[in-house]
Parts: sequence; C-alpha cells; structure tokens
Amino acid sequence: MTLPGTRRAHEAARSIATAVLGYDAGPMAAVESGSHLVHAGRDVVVKIIDAGDHTRLDREIALASRLPAGLTAPLLGSGLGRLGSREIRYACYARMPGAAPGMGLPGVDGATARALAEEAVRRLGRLHGWIPPAAAGRTLRDPLGHGGFTGRADLLAGVERLTALGRPGAVPRRLLEGVRAMAEDAPAEARAAVPVHADCHWGNWLADGRSVTALLDFEWARLGEPADDWFFLIRFSGPHRETVLDVVARATGTAPDTLRAECEIREAAHLVSDLRVALEQPGAHEAMASGRLGELEELVIGRRWWRRAG
Repeated sequence: MTLPGTRRAHEAARSIATAVLGYDAGPMAAVESGSHLVHAGRDVVVKIIDAGDHTRLDREIALASRLPAGLTAPLLGSGLGRLGSREIRYACYARMPGAAPGMGLPGVDGATARALAEEAVRRLGRLHGWIPPAAAGRTLRDPLGHGGFTGRADLLAGVERLTALGRPGAVPRRLLEGVRAMAEDAPAEARAAVPVHADCHWGNWLADGRSVTALLDFEWARLGEPADDWFFLIRFSGPHRETVLDVVARATGTAPDTLRAECEIREAAHLVSDLRVALEQPGAHEAMASGRLGELEELVIGRRWWRRAG
C-alpha cells in the first residue's frame, strides 16, 4: 500500500461513507489490514486501495452483489476517487454485527470453536453449492495467481524454481525433498469445480458469540475444490485444529486422513509460492522468508497435519 496520510485516509473514508449512506456516517475508526486502508463506522465499513496496486478489490466488488444471500456483508457502493494525488478504488459495505474471531481463534473455548466451525462449514457449503450467474462465473474464471495447489506438475516446478533461486542452503535440501515427495503423491491436477473463497481463515469471518454473521473479503474467490477452503478453515484454528477438522470431516463425509492429505498439499503449495516470492525479492520480504521457512519445517519435519494440535 502506497497511500499517504492516515488523517487524509480517515477523511476520505468518512466522506465516501456519508455520500453512499446519504447521511453523516459519524465517527469512523481505522481497522488493521495488511493490504487496504479500512475504516469502520456504526453502520458502514469502507475499504480503500491505491487503484494501481492490484485488481483483487475489483474482483470482490464484481462478486459481492451476486453471492448467495446472507453470506457476506451487503455492498452499498463502490467506485474510484482521489486521495491526495493518488487515484483510489473504494468499496463501502454495511457493517455486520460481531467481530472477527481472529487467526488461531485466540481466547475461544472448545465448545465455541466447534459451534463456529459448524456454522462456517454450513456457509461454505452454500458457497460451494452456488451456481453463479454468467457474469459472476466469468469473474470466478478470470486468471488469478493465488499461490494455491493447482496440480502435481506445478508444485514440482515450484520446488525446482526454489532450488534454482536459492543461494546454497537458503531452503534446506531436506525440506525441498520433503515437498517433492508430497508432490509425487499429489493429484495430477486440481479441479476448477465449485466457487471457493480461498482465504477463509478466521480473520475473515465475523461472529457474534457462537453465531457466525458474515464471511468477508472475497478478493481471492475463484473456481476450485472445497478442500481449498477447508484448508484455511482448519489450518488457522490454532489449538482447535483437530476439532475443526472433525467438524469438516463429519459434515462432508470425508475421511479425516483424506482431509489431512488435502490440507497438507495445499499448505505446501502456498509455502512454496510465498518462498519463491521472498527469494525473488529478498530485500522486501526478508521477514516473510524466515517465517515461511519455519512453517515449511513444521510441515515437512514436524508432520503438522499428522499429529494432534497441542
């Protein structure tokens, strides 16, 4: 994000919200976000991004009004504007009740984790069963470099790219060999079968008590396989990973070990993709490289998906 000025951004967000609502939006507060400027008021949430940064917000805007009713926050308005000398794109949403449970479900007890997971799985089931109208279908089919699992050959190519990019020892050989072994046993290709959110970790849900109220941020939505969503839901459940895996397995009639294997190969693909980006731009992504290497070791050596979360 290259947009200037916290105060300017706040003023722009309030101006956008007031224009869309048709009345004074009232006080608005900044919300933490890694890729947008986000401000929330009593009735509204405004997302702002430099219009030249990426097109994913366009994707979300194109899908928002066509998604199954009640799945996400209603889109109230969107468009282009100015913030200082920069052109911006914005999307204005109705504010839904509740708050994000957060990555790893911090402070959530076991019973609440199970209840939230059951509701999340039902909502994702509605998304996976949705037959998108023509315009939404075109948006979902638009190419998107999502970094997820697309097939055996692509994952093996990613491992080879990491090997070629890295200085000696940048990615330890045992980790590369471990991912290569996973890839050899992976499906030849992933199917573009159903609409998936593809980023549905617990930071992108809203919940009120034990009730899920909305799934947010459809910028990575595409056609894929249900496991593309089950991975995010399970992986980022912290100490409740086994509980959420059990909920998904029961709801979908999937054997737990099948689900583990599907999640493992998807995590491998995402980590390989992120490490490739980090090695191609070492100055900009040093912290990401270190973090992803630790996660890759936990995946390959620690066998994350084949032991109980502690």
